[in-house]
Amino acid sequence: MKIVLNGAPQEVRAQTLSELLEECGFSGRVATAVNEEFVPSSLRIGQALNDGDRVEVLSPMQGG
Repeated sequence: MKIVLNGAPQEVRAQTLSELLEECGFSGRVATAVNEEFVPSSLRIGQALNDGDRVEVLSPMQGG
């Protein structure tokens, strides 16, 4: 399926947000949103993805 991940078009096999994170190699603590709606970590396993979805994955950065 085709989605937009962090602003870039991607072809993925994942059917859920949790599968997408694993497929794309995201690990640790991240914040996620699908179509501009925040998705808490506890709901990612049930968050289905659809063709054309816009997914944002953000990880915290240290520094000042």
